[in-house]
Amino acid sequence: MRIPAHSVCTAIRDDIVSGVHERGSRLTEELLARRYGVSRVPVREALRTLEAEGFVVTRRHAGACVAEPTEQEAADLLEMRMLLEPLGASRAAQRRTEAHLKVLRGLVRLGQERARRGNSEDLRSLGGWFHETLAQASGSPALTSMLTQLRHKISWMYSVEAPANPVESWAEHGAIVDAVARGDAERARAVTALHTERSTAAHRLRFRTPGDRPERVRNSQHPVNMPSLRH
Repeated sequence: MRIPAHSVCTAIRDDIVSGVHERGSRLTEELLARRYGVSRVPVREALRTLEAEGFVVTRRHAGACVAEPTEQEAADLLEMRMLLEPLGASRAAQRRTEAHLKVLRGLVRLGQERARRGNSEDLRSLGGWFHETLAQASGSPALTSMLTQLRHKISWMYSVEAPANPVESWAEHGAIVDAVARGDAERARAVTALHTERSTAAHRLRFRTPGDRPERVRNSQHPVNMPSLRH
């Protein structure tokens, strides 16, 4: 069975983001194919996609390598997120469906409950799902794709401290959903802008200079034909 290139792409991207493939390291088709249990064809296609996304660069005499972003490039990503997240919320207020609202409200309920209990690991995952759903509710595939790529890259370049007041943070999530539910685009934009600005302050670079190496997060493998793979 031929494994889709997008599944291979997801697996390689996940390992880049987590630090399994370090910045500047070579990505050879043969070794990647062996690691993920696929042929070289989907690996080649995946590397082209990851190069377009900025995770991979092609170097003369070296071939494909993990990119080495600068501090300025990392800072630009946070600035882009601060501009695009409020835009997505504004669009969501105009285009969301009842299904989107049901999911968003459910995530806020869970987030507020976990925040009161102080379960930070659950909150990190719930926050990611919340913002992913909010982006999808914008009704713009291009904007959703861009925000997803931004989240992947920011996770790669930054570690994020837990909010000092998670209950307040999830109250902001609730205010965003309230504005989206009312169809109040300006309110949704304003509340999301404030929330994004506050969360940006909790981001810490994993590296300081282009020559440094990031913190290694884990060294796991996950074959792309396993059902647990994220899409």
